Parts: sequence; structure tokens; C-alpha cells
Amino acid sequence: MNALVGKTRPGDFGVDVMHLNLHKTFSTPHGGGGPGSGPVACKKILEPFLPAPVVVTKPDGTLGFNYNRPQSIGRVRMFYGNFGMHIRALAYIMANGPDGLRQTTEDAVLNANYIRKGLEGSYDLPYKTPTMHEVVFSDHIQSQKGIKTGDIAKRLIDYGFHPYTVSFPLVVHGAMMIEPTESESKESCDMFIDAMKNIAEEVEEHPEFVLEAPHYTRISRLDETMAARKPILRWKPQSEAAGK
Repeated sequence: MNALVGKTRPGDFGVDVMHLNLHKTFSTPHGGGGPGSGPVACKKILEPFLPAPVVVTKPDGTLGFNYNRPQSIGRVRMFYGNFGMHIRALAYIMANGPDGLRQTTEDAVLNANYIRKGLEGSYDLPYKTPTMHEVVFSDHIQSQKGIKTGDIAKRLIDYGFHPYTVSFPLVVHGAMMIEPTESESKESCDMFIDAMKNIAEEVEEHPEFVLEAPHYTRISRLDETMAARKPILRWKPQSEAAGK
């Protein structure tokens, strides 16, 4: 756990501790590519109680750990978190600056709303509330033909796109969560919209074709039930695998 100590006073903002999600706005993936990664900011009055050790600047200018924290709540984990994700986020923040971070955030919101507008009518939009950096559709229209969100995602692979987030959030049945980043151009958003519209048309005209997707990958549909019950967690030479 990291901590960012501010110089605020009690009552300045009405918040004493805040967890910062480094995903999206600060460039890191969900979960930081491993263990969850999110620094915790607190007010100066809480600084003595932070978990030990804390990072300090030593007299020679290098960084080190300070374990001498008599009021600390103690160590909360035996490791120091997903440190690489913190460095990545810090580099991203410093590279963009305040104005750049605002611009990238606004671009991500713009892209999500652009895709929402492009796909309205082709896919069910369960919530009409304003869209921020992601838009959530559902498979309600396509499910009438027996096509689910996972089928649409697999067909999307044939169009060269990484599938959207399938079946999440859980409050939307058959959810299709689309999160375009700030770096996506209008051209790439248009290509994605066209691909999704084509799939919606395929569902209406040839649903069985979508059910068999992906068609252009080295491996098509896997036995997901068997993969969950008897996962193969390491590679084995063909001769050894055959012997088993």
C-alpha cells in the first residue's frame, strides 16, 4: 500500500482518506496486470498512523524504507504492492500534466458517447443515463435469435477487434461494456461501429454463422466447461500429453 500525504487541514474537503483507482484515467489496466494497484491518499494528521514501512528520502538523496513508526498501524502485507503500476501511472501523469490529463479524459468520454450514438438501435441500451468513459449495451435484441453477448464478442474477433467486456456489469443481463480509450481515433471508432453493426445484421440473417465464430483464428471455440473443471496450467510435450 502506498500513501500520498497532503498538506490539507481537518475539514478542508470533508474527506480524510481516499483510494485512487489507477485504471483508465491514469493508464493502468484493470488490476494493474496482477494484484490490485491503487495508492491511498490521506490528510497530514493521519500520516503518523500509516502502515510501516514508508518510503523516505535519505540524507544522501537516495530512497529507503523507514521502519521507525511508533504510531503506525503496522505492516498490512508482506509485499509492497504492484509497484510497477504506480511508476507507470506516475510517468503518465507527469508526461500529460494537468491540462493533458483533462484532455485525455474528455477524449475518452467523447469516444464512448460517439460509439453509443453509432450503435443505438442496433443493440439494446438498458440505461439512458449519460455515458461517461464507457457505454453498456445488452444482448436483449440478439438473444431473440439465440445469440448471446459471448457469441457477439467471439465474432468481433474475426473483425480484428479485441472483444469488449462480456457479461459485466452484473446488473445488466447479457451486458456488453465498451470502453474506448482516449487514444482511439475517429477512424478506429468508425471501424468498430461498422463491425458491430455488421454483426447485428448477421445475427438477423445468419445467426448460426455467428454461433460458430470465430472463423479466422487458429483455434475456434473451446470447451469452456472442461477448461474450468480440468484446466491445463502448464505446457506439456506432445509425447507426454499423449501418455497421460
